[in-house]
Amino acid sequence: MVDGEERFVASGPLRIWTERFGDPGRPAVLMIMGSAAQAISCPDALVGRLVERGVQVIRFDHRDTGRSSVVDFDAHPYTIGDLARDCVAVLDGYELRSAHVAGASLGGMLAQWLAVHAPDRVRSLTVMSSSPMGHDPRPVWARARAGEPADPHDLPPPSPAFLAHPADGLAPGVESDMALFRIFNGPVRPFDEPAARAMLELALSRATDPGAAANHHRAVWLPDPGLLAPLSSITAPTTIVHGDQDPVYPLAHGEALAAAIPGAVLEVVPGMGHALTSPGLPEQIADLIRL
Repeated sequence: MVDGEERFVASGPLRIWTERFGDPGRPAVLMIMGSAAQAISCPDALVGRLVERGVQVIRFDHRDTGRSSVVDFDAHPYTIGDLARDCVAVLDGYELRSAHVAGASLGGMLAQWLAVHAPDRVRSLTVMSSSPMGHDPRPVWARARAGEPADPHDLPPPSPAFLAHPADGLAPGVESDMALFRIFNGPVRPFDEPAARAMLELALSRATDPGAAANHHRAVWLPDPGLLAPLSSITAPTTIVHGDQDPVYPLAHGEALAAAIPGAVLEVVPGMGHALTSPGLPEQIADLIRL
């Protein structure tokens, strides 16, 4: 693994922790991770494979995660659009006019937001394990939790195992996160438990306030008109990467994204769930990121 260069960049009054790998003279890939996820949830193996492909890679801690600023959400609530503007601030902090943008889960929605609202900053778009940014999952989740049949006209709900996981009210900790990551991994590919545990232990050790990441779950429900912009306006070359065993966003979510974005290519990864916690999977996904 190549060594990374750490740097804080400013996003308004906030400090965002970042890390860059590879030759700064090369085109950049901005990796945007999911809800409550630190930069280190982007595996070193994925970063290393991208550097081998001839790019520099930048990953970062979202606000309220890792070493980035902690926000008093009650006093200063923020939306998905605000998280996306942090991504723009990272590009500005490295004086990058544009980058290849790759986002996973919530990070995929932030990547969509960038491609719609800051198209000049997005050289290419890769959306992984995500859903159309304007889709409201609450009705279908509520039907599933109530034991009602899925709405055939809506995107499908998460798996019963994911819906049964008591995400709310759990104290931050490695064991509760490990249980969730086993679900994320899915039932087909082997789960790299030692690697997942090491990542989660490191994340806990480097978090300024481990509980602050839960603010992301509050932010995603706040109204944000920018999420309603049509994905058909995206002009960046786009690849959708989605596992056929995703327990959070079943494959239909990836198919809907590919159908909504002009010219998008859908790459279905057999056996992949909602996390990069299976041996060899980070390298496989790195090879699918659009450059």
